[in-house]
Amino acid sequence: MPHDPGRVLLVGAGPGAADLLTVRAARAVGEAQALLYDALVPQEILDLAPANCLKIQTGKRAGRTSMAQTTINRLMVRLARRGLNVVRLKGGDPSVFGRVGEEMAALQAAGIEAQVIPGVTAAAAAAAQFGFPLTHRGQARRVVLTTARLDQGSLAEDWRAAADPEATLAIYMGGAAAGEIRERLLAAGRPAVTPVLAVENAGRPEARLFTGVLAGLAEMIPGHLDGPVLIVVGEVAALAVARQPDLLTELAS
Repeated sequence: MPHDPGRVLLVGAGPGAADLLTVRAARAVGEAQALLYDALVPQEILDLAPANCLKIQTGKRAGRTSMAQTTINRLMVRLARRGLNVVRLKGGDPSVFGRVGEEMAALQAAGIEAQVIPGVTAAAAAAAQFGFPLTHRGQARRVVLTTARLDQGSLAEDWRAAADPEATLAIYMGGAAAGEIRERLLAAGRPAVTPVLAVENAGRPEARLFTGVLAGLAEMIPGHLDGPVLIVVGEVAALAVARQPDLLTELAS
């Protein structure tokens, strides 16, 4: 007999710490019959899924081999048509560089019920963890979330919004392109002495903070970092405070 179709939940896993999942996201993972998850989702979150849940890693890590988006779309549709309740688990928030629009469109075209569950995005996690605001009266009236690279791997061309002195610029997946980013921002008119910071593994206990000014951005970030790197440019970056490891452990426990 044919199955009644299941549904697909597009769920934000947040920056990686299980206690930063929303209650709704944790419930969705705990009830999943099939789980399609990004490579950066940690094991402690995957362990929330039922023992008999079908778990499939889709990759989706910058600069590394991952499942094609069209394949992910087909897989979600196929599993839902088998009657399974599917969770598509993404790092951060699905609507921030998470291709949620493409996946939602594919599911809707196939007649599959779909819903988005938001998550904590890396910029918010970094700000909370290292004590700086994304907006600040008299310094930062706007926040610009951008990614360093386009689909083809080339650096984005238009950085005019980044020249706004009252904007905090949060650049996702920017570590490997720090030198190019610096040159584009300087050319767009951002002063060389603008405070900047970079956070590796934002929101996790092992997160690391690097601070400096725009002129030294490339030299500020070590070349051997393995975790995702968020770069923040703007006056608020000067307010960041490094957290001690014991405090991070206490907050995560």
